[in-house]
Amino acid sequence: MLLLAFDTATPAVTAALHDGERVLAESTVVDARRHGELLVPAVDRVLATAGRVLADVTGIVVGTGPGPYTGLRVGLVTAASFGDALGVPVHGVCTLDGLAWAAGEAGLDGAFTVATDARRKEVYWARYDGPLHRVEGPSVDRPADIAAETAALPCVGPGGTLYPDTFTDTRADPAHQSAGALAAVAARRIAAGEPAEPVRPLYLRRPDAQVPAGYKAVLPQ
Repeated sequence: MLLLAFDTATPAVTAALHDGERVLAESTVVDARRHGELLVPAVDRVLATAGRVLADVTGIVVGTGPGPYTGLRVGLVTAASFGDALGVPVHGVCTLDGLAWAAGEAGLDGAFTVATDARRKEVYWARYDGPLHRVEGPSVDRPADIAAETAALPCVGPGGTLYPDTFTDTRADPAHQSAGALAAVAARRIAAGEPAEPVRPLYLRRPDAQVPAGYKAVLPQ
């Protein structure tokens, strides 16, 4: 097994190679505005670091969000293109599940919340009772609207640090998404024979860009 994993649903453009047991190479650059420019070079770096070529890859793993439309689609389109070109399966994994796994690797156990920045004074969030078991979400909400559900739980992910009044027990690690963690989740699911998640974007709300409701006439009728 050789999984190429990447995620562009958050400001972290992250890519990794995973052999089913461990991460062979990983690259992460935090830049919310350059997902399209940074992703393929990140893939090239991890392949070169691991001494592999793209033809060695047996599966693609991609973060399905939730995340903003522009960044998220970069990863999903790239995953579909690689999967088609290589003739290998593409495995979707919720971005928040990758952060949850990384939190478990950092020592967090029991129930906790994962939150990322959804902009518009909102967060994408999900609740877990362990690093591999999501029990609620993903959802998008204003922090104040979910305070009663999250106040007693530790929170990981960049969304928590933005709203300390709601997420009162925010953990510093992980600070950003890790493609290596995303690949580890997928590798465990593949080994267990679990059905793959749909490779569909979790936008959770309509995009910022909207089609105008009406057009101004510029020619005489």
